[in-house]
Amino acid sequence: MDKTLLSGFRDADLIQTRVNEIKKIITRPWVIMEICGGQTHAIMKYGLEQILPSEVEFIHGPGCPVCVTSLELVDKAVQIASQPNVIFTSYGDMLRVPGSSQDLFAVRANGGDVRVVYSPLDAVKIAINNPEKEVVFFAIGFETTAPANAMAVLQAHALGLNNFSILVSHVCVPPAMRAILSSPSNRVQAFLAAGHVCAVMGYWEYPPIAAEFHIPIVVTGFEPLDIIEGVYRTIVQLEKGEHKVENAYSRVVTFEGNRAAQAVIKQVFEICDRKWRGIGTIPASGWKLKQEWAKYDADNRFDVKAINPLESPLCIAGQILQGMKKPFECPAFGTICTPENPLGATMVSSEGACAAYYQYSLNR
Repeated sequence: MDKTLLSGFRDADLIQTRVNEIKKIITRPWVIMEICGGQTHAIMKYGLEQILPSEVEFIHGPGCPVCVTSLELVDKAVQIASQPNVIFTSYGDMLRVPGSSQDLFAVRANGGDVRVVYSPLDAVKIAINNPEKEVVFFAIGFETTAPANAMAVLQAHALGLNNFSILVSHVCVPPAMRAILSSPSNRVQAFLAAGHVCAVMGYWEYPPIAAEFHIPIVVTGFEPLDIIEGVYRTIVQLEKGEHKVENAYSRVVTFEGNRAAQAVIKQVFEICDRKWRGIGTIPASGWKLKQEWAKYDADNRFDVKAINPLESPLCIAGQILQGMKKPFECPAFGTICTPENPLGATMVSSEGACAAYYQYSLNR
């Protein structure tokens, strides 16, 4: 993005003007959940909670792909990566995510060939250059990363690669929103929807949710002014008793989304139930490889032993991901649990709520 344009979305005067408009219209406390971990970090980094009126409360949603990858899949990744003929590839955040007994970083320290990549296509290149090895890519993420992961499978197929597979952990945002809103402990009164997810999928899935649960949903970007604008639009609706879906990120997001990306996803993946770390199984909330692409499914290629996952009893990441508690309410936060010694994924990821609070709120 052009630096001049970017500076406008961080302009303190513009942000304060919108904050003042919020102060003029707000009459009571409101609870807003930002879905995306990137938005959480922006809120903490720029101190947006401090400049907004006290009636606005942010609670942090399950929009961190590293954080919600199930413990079972992390354990499975550790087992696969530990096998002698495997090159296991992953985004860097996943290496420190604790499994039941160890993480991928420990596997690498013990001699396993675990490599950080920046794209699934990097993993395809590694498979081309190492035909004698089984190359596995840890395909985590929301709708945002699914097109690239699907393209990696299609590319491997086009090249006739027989030594490439992906360990799939794809999750989808709308079913998680429904699960949160359906919970007896739900406190969410409005959502700031994740702009990058909507850039791929559009926001045509959200109006039925807004109508069913009578809540505003505003598609929001990641810069400070984006987030303040999203808050302003939700407060306007909340104060009027409205429950519409609005797009406050129109420079990137359209209602239909990226149809080409959606077509690639549909070609390779199909909907499945998915277990979310700390939350449990959410029906129809994930994607798995279609049967025709089963040869590229790491689950089918490796004989992984039965998984008996064991979370730290001190970690409350599940409650944090559902907006039930804040990171500072965890007794282990910042003491037993730190980025150097994480008990849960929310302290590891660059988008994790606990990591955001540790990095920014402790400094304050």
